[in-house]
Amino acid sequence: MKHSFICLSALFLLMLITGVFWGTWFTLTRSIEDFSAAEFIHIGKVIIANVAVPMRIIMPAGILLMLLSLWQYKDKKSAGFYAGLLSFVLIIIVLLVTLLILVPVDNRIQQWTTAIIPHNWEDIRDKWDTFHTVRTFASLASFALFSWSVVTAGK
Repeated sequence: MKHSFICLSALFLLMLITGVFWGTWFTLTRSIEDFSAAEFIHIGKVIIANVAVPMRIIMPAGILLMLLSLWQYKDKKSAGFYAGLLSFVLIIIVLLVTLLILVPVDNRIQQWTTAIIPHNWEDIRDKWDTFHTVRTFASLASFALFSWSVVTAGK
């Protein structure tokens, strides 16, 4: 019972994490080149303000619960355990892409105004786009693998 609660809690938080990334990719990133510099700056600042604090709580909590569920996994030689382990590695990659690449870009964007924008802002936007896509699909794969791991844990 205790392990099931931890697994389901981790899965729920992983769903929220993945949902934030998927939602942004699905609604913004696929058409990012259609936005003017002013629109990109405005949207970027709004999204950063909306997700910065909640993700500082949700992501570490989800990662911690994933680790705890793997630690408590009964059959550590099963395919389900290895799926969970790969899921954990992927979410750590997602965290590293976020902290080492995307947060520094976000911090730069927060300083921009329409009057003060770097001449290469489109290159910076394209870098953000590329790594946001990588992060999104890594989190989707992590969610799929962890879901499978949770479903097969009791079998």
